[in-house]
Amino acid sequence: MFERIKEDIASVYSRDPAARNNMEILFNYPGLHAIWFQRIANKLWRRNWKWLARFISTIARWLTGVEIHPGATIGKRFFIDHGMGVVIGETAEIGDDVTVYHGVTLGGTSWSAGKRHPTLSDGVVVGAGAKILGPILIGKNARVGSNSVVVKDVPEDATVVGIPGRIVMANKDTDAKNKRSRIAKKYGFDAYAVATDNPDPVANAIGRMLDHISVMDEKINSVCGEVAKMGGDVCAEHLPNIDIDEPEFVSAEHKAAEKRESKMASFDPEI
Repeated sequence: MFERIKEDIASVYSRDPAARNNMEILFNYPGLHAIWFQRIANKLWRRNWKWLARFISTIARWLTGVEIHPGATIGKRFFIDHGMGVVIGETAEIGDDVTVYHGVTLGGTSWSAGKRHPTLSDGVVVGAGAKILGPILIGKNARVGSNSVVVKDVPEDATVVGIPGRIVMANKDTDAKNKRSRIAKKYGFDAYAVATDNPDPVANAIGRMLDHISVMDEKINSVCGEVAKMGGDVCAEHLPNIDIDEPEFVSAEHKAAEKRESKMASFDPEI
């Protein structure tokens, strides 16, 4: 149990820039408290101590504002950010590394017994206020936009928004997406919210610039390889690091990102 708690605390650092230290996370994150209560309640539920399990889940709801049925199945490193108003039904199934924001409902659409709540695969992110209803499957690494109402299956790596939820991006070109992320990281740019379907023209422009830089890098590497075969050494030296005087607000954001990475690298699992 304690190993799972340590794992939960460690996972918060990568998903919440406001997290500062272990003790703050341990005592001030109601989403984590709700998950820990549910683990206890779930064990009792499986041992047929159903009344006691429901009582513990009710206490957890009073204390955290999060209602998770003790019968729900929850994977590792599940993170509920803010937490207030989250409702997770009895037959809901949640995979590993799933993130859910406040006001989310994983609910049913039928009073019939049996599987009636959604299944969230590994890596799914559900935005604030979203409602996912019925025994549907949300594919691996899918994204559900804030205040969306989803009543149909969502494929892997897709983004769904609206009422009713509609797929605005089925991320078929996973290689291109990964390439953009790699080049962004290489040049020190945090590509937050830069997706191929992003309606923000500035974010779209930055994304296209990253694609352009990626293609240029590939061509330069290819040329350097051919020159080296011919005996040239023009590509022997590495390109100099990019060192630009950034505006203060950019510098602050970059420092915050470095601080989060440093915490993750030096995280001490001992509480």
